Amino acid sequence: VQCTGDTHIDDHHTVEDVGIVIGQALRKAIYPVQSIERFGNATVVMDEASVTCDIDLSNRAFLVYELPIGGKVGTFDVELVEEFFRAFAFNLPLTLHLIYNRGKNKHHIIEASFKALAVALRRAVAVNENAGIPSTKGVL
Repeated sequence: VQCTGDTHIDDHHTVEDVGIVIGQALRKAIYPVQSIERFGNATVVMDEASVTCDIDLSNRAFLVYELPIGGKVGTFDVELVEEFFRAFAFNLPLTLHLIYNRGKNKHHIIEASFKALAVALRRAVAVNENAGIPSTKGVL
């Protein structure tokens, strides 16, 4: 991903815009869902850190973000991690839960959260020919 933004002010809009664009691109690739698992989850460890991600490709936007981190990693405001995931979840859309299990190093916690999302997403889009349209309403 390459993005040029107003980082001379701060990184907020740039981080948010990247989440929006990635979410919209995946929306075009995934919806309407058919013959996929739809649900995915993963727990990823990064050294001492552990983060769990659960997702539902429900075409309904929701974010549960329980990563108790703040401050900075280098010059990056850690609060923007939540902004990325919110923009991503609401533009895909999907239901996304990110839950902190343990860890102290902010970089490791953040990296584990992104990797957990990637693994959960891979599992959710796995082809399952028996799944049909995975919804009791018949449409996603």
